[in-house]
This record gives sequence, structure tokens and C-alpha cells, in this order.
Amino acid sequence: MAPCDRQSEVQLLLYDLCVDLGFCLPPREHRRLRDAPPADANSFADAVFAAEGMDPGSHRHLWGQVRETVDRHMRGWADPAEREPAD
Repeated sequence: MAPCDRQSEVQLLLYDLCVDLGFCLPPREHRRLRDAPPADANSFADAVFAAEGMDPGSHRHLWGQVRETVDRHMRGWADPAEREPAD
């Protein structure tokens, strides 16, 4: 996926995190994640918590919800040739 497309995908992910889970990041952090998103769902979820100044270890259930949202989006970012066939 082209970088600008990836930025659009990250933008949609950050929008969902804000609307669905209340993680509405400050503009600087929003840009940082959009411009250089972490490569995996766990790292992205950790980065979201760090941007909010929260300890993920103190909010395991909420971290899991963030991670699930990130994972759902990231699965859609894979190159179509790399995706597993649908059953």
C-alpha cells in the first residue's frame, strides 16, 4: 500500500479509536502515529496508551479493546496477495 494510502488507513483507525473508545489523541501524537505507525497491533496499542499518558498495565481490558480495534484495521492493510483466502 502506498504511504499516502497507509496514512488514510491510520487516519480511519485513529478516528475509530476516538469515537468508539474515547482515545482522541492530541494533534501532535495523531500526526506522529499517522506518519510513522508502529508495525504491529501490540506496539500500536502501546503507542496509543503512551500518547494518552496512560499505563496499559493498569487498564488491561481497555488495552485489549484498543488492540482489537487496531488489529481489525491492520488486517485490512495487508497486500491482497498476502491475505488469507476467505472461507
